[in-house]
Amino acid sequence: MKKISALVLSLLLSSTAQAQDSFKVCWSIYVGWMPWAYGAESGIVKKWADKYDIDIEVVQINDYIESINQYTAGQFDACTMTNMDALTIPAAGGVDSTALIVGDFSNGNDGIVLKGKQQLADIKGQNVNLVELSVSHYLLARALESVDMKEADVQVVNTSDADLVAAYGTADVTAVTTWNPLLNEIARQPDSHKAFDSSQIPGEIIDLLVINTETLNAHPELGKALTGAWYEIMAKMQADEAVRTYLAEASGTDLVGYQAQLDSTEMFYTPQQALALTQDAALKTTMQYVADFSFDHGLLGEGAPDAGFVGISTPAGVLGDPGNIKLRFDPSYMQLAADGQL
Repeated sequence: MKKISALVLSLLLSSTAQAQDSFKVCWSIYVGWMPWAYGAESGIVKKWADKYDIDIEVVQINDYIESINQYTAGQFDACTMTNMDALTIPAAGGVDSTALIVGDFSNGNDGIVLKGKQQLADIKGQNVNLVELSVSHYLLARALESVDMKEADVQVVNTSDADLVAAYGTADVTAVTTWNPLLNEIARQPDSHKAFDSSQIPGEIIDLLVINTETLNAHPELGKALTGAWYEIMAKMQADEAVRTYLAEASGTDLVGYQAQLDSTEMFYTPQQALALTQDAALKTTMQYVADFSFDHGLLGEGAPDAGFVGISTPAGVLGDPGNIKLRFDPSYMQLAADGQL
């Protein structure tokens, strides 16, 4: 009997160990995603993972697009990305994805710099260096609309973000569209003028933590742990200069440089702030702009018949094909945080 009891106990312990699930989250360097570095290093993510009896590994990936590609391929359960990239990479690729946390929106962190010219209208006929088909490309398209121009009025020159600063230093490059910290560095160059930035299209370039919907549905404890950890990190980040200094150094700058990036980012330090944007009907309008741009540039796939090919679910309603919803803005976990129920 003792042997049987020991065997049963061993099986029970084995079953318990197997019940503890492990998950992987990836992020890349950007002002609004640096908090995940602190969350991992400080133990906050582990604390919340332990609360829900799971393991969460937080991994930094240096190449932003590669991080999204790896998430799309199933190598990670969640990944930081913008709303546009969430639509055009995993969602367009058939991976049902949920915007679990709406972290911030670019409020000047993305912009257009002209050399020797000050007005956006002066961009007509110029070559514009940018990372093609990125949020910079989207920003350029929206900027041109604001002065009654189209992309045909300029010539887009695809340039790696790693090469933009050096390219701008040459005489041939007179216009660039990029994001911080590159934007601030370029704008400081002689006779350089920021002609347009994302503060003029507020709430359109949104930074998210995106999670695989199937994984989230099967493991709501993962969504609760990540959301709980995020808002604990946010509270510390907002209140403690030492935390912001850590984030600055981890991103390769100093506190002054990091604060400059924060100043042009509308951070949502509380779930209530994030819910205000997520539940606003304007989000649906924003995603229509994004879907239209994405379709016009072939980013929804060769078989996409129109901009509504990929369905997008928002609290204000579904945009696009309700039978093919692959991107979901789900405020329920942020609402749990707001209600103190995590």
